[in-house]
Amino acid sequence: QVQVVESGGGSVQPGGSLRLSCAASTNIFSAYVMNWYRQAPGKQRELVAGIGSIGSANYADSVKGRFTISRDNAKNTVYLQMNSLKPEDTAVYYCNAHSVLTSRDFWGQGTQVTVSS
Repeated sequence: QVQVVESGGGSVQPGGSLRLSCAASTNIFSAYVMNWYRQAPGKQRELVAGIGSIGSANYADSVKGRFTISRDNAKNTVYLQMNSLKPEDTAVYYCNAHSVLTSRDFWGQGTQVTVSS
């Protein structure tokens, strides 16, 4: 079982920035694709960004140019740098660890991000 723990959420004004972190308890962090999802009230959970073991990244169109995903394999940690935040970015953000070896998914408990003036 892999424990996934997010941190770094909070409240920020429009145009502001936040950095989310996600730590995974595994000895083979490089064997996991790491993803950030979000779920706003009344909406389905959506993929925000993902990053492979060697750093290849993909983003939802709605966050391209504003969000940056990165990972530090030595620290078993993935980050989501969020800039130019908008009210529509308000959601609970979830970290997902997807094993490329077993196809199992592990989820964090989520962290709230609120963008409001």
